[in-house]
Amino acid sequence: MFRWQRKVSWALAVIALASALSWQPVCAGALRDALMQRRAQAGNPGAAVLPAGIRVVRDVAYGSDPKQRFDVYAPMQADRAPVIFMVHGGAWAIGDKAAKNVIQNKVARWVPRGFILISVNYRLLPDAAPLQQARDVAQALVQAQRQATEWGGDRRKFILMGHSAGAHLVDLLAAEPAIALQLGATPWLGTVSLDSASLDVVQTMQSRHLRLYDRAFGSDPAVWQAASPLQQLHAPGAPFLAVCSSRRAESCPQAHRFVDKATRLGMHAQVLEQDMTHEEINQQLGSASNYTTQVEAFMRSLDPVVAHLLDDQARQLSSLPVVISR
Repeated sequence: MFRWQRKVSWALAVIALASALSWQPVCAGALRDALMQRRAQAGNPGAAVLPAGIRVVRDVAYGSDPKQRFDVYAPMQADRAPVIFMVHGGAWAIGDKAAKNVIQNKVARWVPRGFILISVNYRLLPDAAPLQQARDVAQALVQAQRQATEWGGDRRKFILMGHSAGAHLVDLLAAEPAIALQLGATPWLGTVSLDSASLDVVQTMQSRHLRLYDRAFGSDPAVWQAASPLQQLHAPGAPFLAVCSSRRAESCPQAHRFVDKATRLGMHAQVLEQDMTHEEINQQLGSASNYTTQVEAFMRSLDPVVAHLLDDQARQLSSLPVVISR
């Protein structure tokens, strides 16, 4: 059995166990979404199909562990381009930077318009707990900003984005920017959180929850507190968009609590509720849809260069082939 198949099988077993031990009606939609995501990964392990005219740089190292790598997708002639910095999900235990649902629509939508997209891997459970994973993401951000000019990017124009567990990790950086700034990161333009696995870890752990959360956060309330974006939010940071699935019982309520607190602190923050599954919120971002348009409205508000690229409908794909370098 291939390694990715073993991981998918393990994830399905965890979901099934959680369903058997702690099923509750309000979790049914989340369970279905999680199962759909794992099944999609199991049946669709191939590489994403990318448009022509994109420079691809694989496995840029930001640490010594094989998981501490990121991929870069850039226009051939990028010049001081804004950078979308994407962090995959997977219950803090599985997932990969090159998965189709992580990059395909996003690369196809934004790279031809002049953006760079960087997709990040990080150490997973059991090798690294979520707080260590957040530090991995912070270190990847530092390295990506240091090297941004090599790919035609601007280190001052990064937009953080993550889905599910990956959203929780960028949420932590948004709530406590010092995690990244103390490592040498440059402040970023804003954060897009795609249906976070938890914005309030304390509330998640004190309520009925899937067993995979126990594996991630354990039983120590001090750990819950330290790993919870809501509890770590004490001062205004970069603008924040919380996309949430209205089909998941706790997704939008947690998003509203986080955004309400951020707004009271003086931070520009907003919630975008979507009648979509957990997985669709990730996979469909970048497709031609009202959903993508609404996310882009937030992105447009962050910076004039970002707004210009999003408004430039005349931008066309290069006829040059994909170039892959290492």
